[in-house]
Formats: sequence, C-alpha cells, structure tokens
Amino acid sequence: MLKLFIDRPVLSTVISIIIVVLGIIGLVSLPVEQYPDIAPPTVVVSANYSGANADVVLNSVVIPLEEQINGVEGMTYMTSTASDSGSATIRIFFQQGINPDIAAVNVQNLVSQASSLLPAEVVQTGVTVRKSQNSTLLMMFMYSENPDYDGMYIQNYANINIIPQIQRVNGVGEATVYGAKTYSMRIWLKPDIMASYGINPTEVLAAITDQNIEAAPGELGQNSDQTFQYTLKYTGRLVSAEEFGNIVVRADNGYILRVKDIADVELGALNYTVETTANGHEAIMLAISQTAGSNAQQVIQEVKKELEHISSSLPPGVHYEYMIDASEFLGASIQKVWHTLFEAFLLVFLVVFVFLQDIRSTIIPAIAVPVAVVGTFFFLLILGFSINLLTLFALILAIGIVVDDAIVVVEAVHAQLDQGEKDPKKATLTAMGEIAPAIVSITLVMSAVFIPVSFIGGTSGIFFRQFGLTLAVAILISAVNALTLSPALCSLFLKPKEEEEEKKGVFKKLYHYFNIGFDAIIAKYTASLSKLSKGKGKIIPIGIIAVFAFLFFYFMNNIPAGFIPQEDSGTAMGMITLPPGSSMERTDSVMREVMDSAGTIPHIREVAGINGVSFLSGQGSSYASVIMKLDPWEDRDITVTDVVNTMFAKTSNIQNASFLFFGTPTIQGFGLSNGVSLELEDRTGGGGGRILQDYRKFSRIVEPSAGNTICNDNFQSEFSSEIDNGGYGEGKRRRHNPRRYYDHFADLYRQLLWF
Repeated sequence: MLKLFIDRPVLSTVISIIIVVLGIIGLVSLPVEQYPDIAPPTVVVSANYSGANADVVLNSVVIPLEEQINGVEGMTYMTSTASDSGSATIRIFFQQGINPDIAAVNVQNLVSQASSLLPAEVVQTGVTVRKSQNSTLLMMFMYSENPDYDGMYIQNYANINIIPQIQRVNGVGEATVYGAKTYSMRIWLKPDIMASYGINPTEVLAAITDQNIEAAPGELGQNSDQTFQYTLKYTGRLVSAEEFGNIVVRADNGYILRVKDIADVELGALNYTVETTANGHEAIMLAISQTAGSNAQQVIQEVKKELEHISSSLPPGVHYEYMIDASEFLGASIQKVWHTLFEAFLLVFLVVFVFLQDIRSTIIPAIAVPVAVVGTFFFLLILGFSINLLTLFALILAIGIVVDDAIVVVEAVHAQLDQGEKDPKKATLTAMGEIAPAIVSITLVMSAVFIPVSFIGGTSGIFFRQFGLTLAVAILISAVNALTLSPALCSLFLKPKEEEEEKKGVFKKLYHYFNIGFDAIIAKYTASLSKLSKGKGKIIPIGIIAVFAFLFFYFMNNIPAGFIPQEDSGTAMGMITLPPGSSMERTDSVMREVMDSAGTIPHIREVAGINGVSFLSGQGSSYASVIMKLDPWEDRDITVTDVVNTMFAKTSNIQNASFLFFGTPTIQGFGLSNGVSLELEDRTGGGGGRILQDYRKFSRIVEPSAGNTICNDNFQSEFSSEIDNGGYGEGKRRRHNPRRYYDHFADLYRQLLWF
C-alpha cells in the first residue's frame, strides 16, 4: 500500500487536496464563538399583575406556577423573581443536551395547568413562555438630544418600530426594554371629591370596564322587507384622555357624574418605577439575549444590520450607543489567536529549516502542517463544534505535534541517502518500511491521550471535549499525510548528499558554524549524562525529581483554583443598593454621584445609569445600576479591573449605600457577572428574619481572610437587600429539583471565601 502512494505521487496529492478542500468548507461553515456553548438551556416564564406588590405577586402568581413547573423533564433548578411593579419572572434551567424547543413546550403545558389558579388580571394579560439564554449579547442605550422626544416617546417608538424587527432576527431569544414607560391612560382619582359623592374606586373601575370595550351590536334589517341592511357600530375602545374623562360613572335624575369630575385624566406611562440616563439625556436601555444553540457572532451581526437599517428612519436627534457588545471582545480574541497560529507556523518552519539545513527538506513538513490544520475544520463541522478560542488553541498546539510525523519521514529518508542510496524513491521505500509501524503506533498513542477527554461530563467536559478531539483529529490527519503525501514528496524532492552539498551555496558557512556549536552542545550534554549515570551522580537526577514533585504538590495546593480567568471585555458595571424603602429620588442622587465619579476616570467613553433596576437583585426604588464603556483596547492603558478598583475607592466615602462593581462575564450564558452566586433557601418556614439571624451567626464564625473583605461586604450587602419584613424584599425565590442535593449554605460560604 505504501509503495502505491510513493509510485503515484498524484494520488497522494489528490488525497491531500481533498482534505484541504473539505477543511475550507468546514472553515467557511463553522460558527464563530468565544467559547463553546456550555450554558444550560433556559426557559423563561413571565407574567404581570398590575398594582400588586412583590409579596402578592409571590403568593398569587409565582408559587402556583412554580408548583406546576417543578419537576419538568430535564430540569435542574429554577429561580423566580417578583417585584413591586407587579412583574413575575421564573427561569427554568435544564440539563445540557436537552432540546430547548421541547423544554419550552413541556413548560408551556405545565403553565397552562396553573391558569385556573392565577388571578383573572394575570390570565387576561397572559403568561408568556419563551426559550432564552441567561446572558446579554448586546446592550444599547437609545437617547434623544431633541427635547421634543422624552423617554416615554423613545420607549414607545422602540416598542413599535424596533423591538418587533429585532425579535424576528434568527437566534434572538429576548429583546427587553428596561422600564415600563409604555403609553397608558392615567386616571388620578381625587379621594376628597369621591368621598363627597360616596364613590369608591371599584365603582369607577367598573364604569371604565363597561364603557371601554370592543362590542358587536349586530345588524338591522336582516331577513326582512326593508330596503337597506345595516351593521351596527359601537364606539369601541377609547383612545384619548377626553374620551376617558367623559365616561359616565353615575346618572341620576338628569344629573351625570363623569370620570373627569372626580379624577384627572392624562396620557402617561404605565408606571414610573424606572428612569434611565445616558450622556446626560433621558434614555431607554435595550438588552438582547440569544436562544440556546444559536451562533452568537451571527446573531450580533444580524441585529446590528437591522439596527443600521432602522437608524435611517429614527426621529431627529435620537441616537443609540452600544454599551455591551460581546462581538468586540470575541473579534479581538479570535484575531489574536489567528496571529498566534500564523506565528507558530512560521516559527516551526524556521526551526525545521535551521536544523534540516535544506530547503527541499523543509518544504515537505511546511506542506504537511497546513493540510493537517485546515483539514481539521471539516471534522469540527461534523462533530458539531465551532471555531472558538479552545479549538484554535488546540490547533496552535497541534502545529508542534503534527510537524513531527513529517520530520520523522524526512529524517528517515535522509538516513538512507546518507548510507549511500542514490535513488530517492528506493530510499523512501526502505525508510517507510522501517518507520511506518512507528508512525501508526505513535499516532494511536497520542490519540489515546486526548480522546478519553471527550468522556468527561458536565460544563468542564464540553471545554475539554472540544480541545481534546480537535488535537486528536489533527494528529490523525498528520498520520495520513505521513503515510501518503510526505513519502511521495520525499521521493520527488530529496536528493543524494553529494548533490545537496554542491547547492548549499551562501548558506554553507552559516551551516558550518551552526553545526560546530550544536555538536559542542551535544558533546557537553553527552558528557553530563555520562557523569549522572555513574557513582554518586545518580543522586542528582533523583533529587531533581524530588524537588519538582514537591513543587508540584505545593503549587497545586496553594494556587487559587478557577474555571475561566476574568478577561477585559471593555465594559464595567456597578450595582447600587440603598436601604429598603429608599425613594427613587434618593437613589437617583447617589446614582448620579457615582456616574460623575466614573466620568472622571480616563478612557471611559460612555457612562449610563438605570434608576430602579439592579441586574442582580431585580427592580425596586432602592436599586440602581451604572454601566461604564471603555475605549478600545488599543487606545487605552488601563483595564476593566483597574476601573473596578478605582470605583470601589471613589465610592468608599458614600454613606448609607452599598456598591458592587465588576466586569462583564468571560463566558456568556451564566448571567451578567462572574464568580459564585449564593442564595439562601428557607426550609424551616421561619421567614427571612430567621434566615438573616442564621446568616449573621455563621458570618461571625466564618470570618473573611486577608484579601476577601470586599467579597464578604458584597455578600452581606446583596443579602441584606433581599431581606425585608420577614421575607425576600424583591420576592426572590429559588426552588431546587428534589433530586439535587445542596450542602449547607455555611459550607458553601466557606468555599466562597477560600476561592
């Protein structure tokens, strides 16, 4: 078989060309991601109970839904949040490998069973179920420099003209506008006047409900001797403040009492619980997440393309800015890896050329390496992988491995020529007969090292699977090249030693001095080995092994463990928490003070704030969030970590408020922040006060070690913001699947401090 490939070099070349062509197809077709998709499939259930506080929403909406959803097939756990604005959100997380479409259908079926248990107002507005990822690909602010367009107008413009088009982009899981300033008819009742008439709000609500409906009155003249037939029309739903003001509440003895007599009617916002500021102007914030299994890079490109098309028709003075863009860091990372890949190939080429000292011999591995690397992309496509940092890093490492097979073939053929063989083809046949079993065996051994990695389960297993299988595939392709293309090229390119000596020319003297130095190093190395293998010299290698073994165990036990290091993504975020019950005006003053401090830091390009929302704790008047966008990496000399540390220092003198600053996460799909999220579950029925008491008791036992003070403070501030009057202030709940076991929260807290 080997003789066939040597005698017919065209066949060997065609095999390699096919591998390259298939690899190019895979390279063009593969999705581009920062890391493999390791986030669990997520289904989001949302509902709204207008006018209800967090406790009412928790008991009347969240609990009935949770009881029905709990235990859905493939579920790992679910989290729920209820806010004082009446909104309820339940996120159900599923095991890796679960089809998100099937998961959404299963959840929808269970939600429908809870409809009879929900308040009528909630059923009327509807309970939505959608698949989504717990991550944000894009976050943008839309603001107006034109005073004619306030935040209410911008939000409603976005709801009508922007959100529907973005949601139609394939791969978009959710497009959320933070705020609730959708147009609504506000009827501000006057209690004193209502009391004089003996009217209660229920009577006013009943009148509005009865007279603001779409009705079908029927027809006149149907099936009769009349000349004409008419379809009756009813006024229908009211649209203006004047029409709502003219609604009749009471009519008695010719006297009519209308809504405008007992209330002020105006076209306003649904509620005023969220205020957004960007570049000193009133704004809205739009966050876009992806569906499970979608291509993040492609989703971002399609959304940006759609926004560019929409921007041409924006009202005068209305602009938008990207505050979080996952593709920026992704593009920069992938570009750096491509540069590293090229540099690794060039370095390998130069090293091979220096040691083989023959351009013909260097060309053979230089051809074999690209064939193995490019061909790997086709198999990545078959395996369902993507082009990400892990697969590209594997290919960088593979360059140094796959080149060995080609070098072994070249060296073996050179050895035959050095022994006096004049015919390169015969030298190649003899050499391949000797080393072919070795090439096959080393390929199997190397593959055996990386292939078992694919059997690792869980989130880490996905990472190692793509890294290990990429390396294994590249090694297998290099073995195919070593048995087909490399022998064929050796039989064509290599010449006997006498002919090569005549063609060395200008490099002859350079090779001469290099060989002298290299031979001297080999002589000293050989002498050292001779001394270490005799007498007391044997103790030295044993001592070296012992020292390195000690260092290995020492560093393994003392170096902090982690999954993925925090990367500089170009955006920093800040969460502001004031004492429970703080007004929005008070929170706004603190938020603006933080924004002013952020604006003084060099290389921060944009600063935006959201009053009434914390991305970690939910909605509430005591919460606020600040987002800081930095200049591009090449235009600044500070990192996100520097900004975070500076903001902690700048806000340390602000009293009666807690702050948490962090960079956006390295891995998408696990929320907005990195690190460990610790939530406490009350299984005793003692309420939030009992949980707070237990927490304080254990926080005295588990004191933070040096360097962990910030971690402990953040934990306490986040925890205290969720405890209010014997319950979770924002209605936060976490119900685990009974099949999952969780250690006591004190043990987890100790682990958090250890990290």
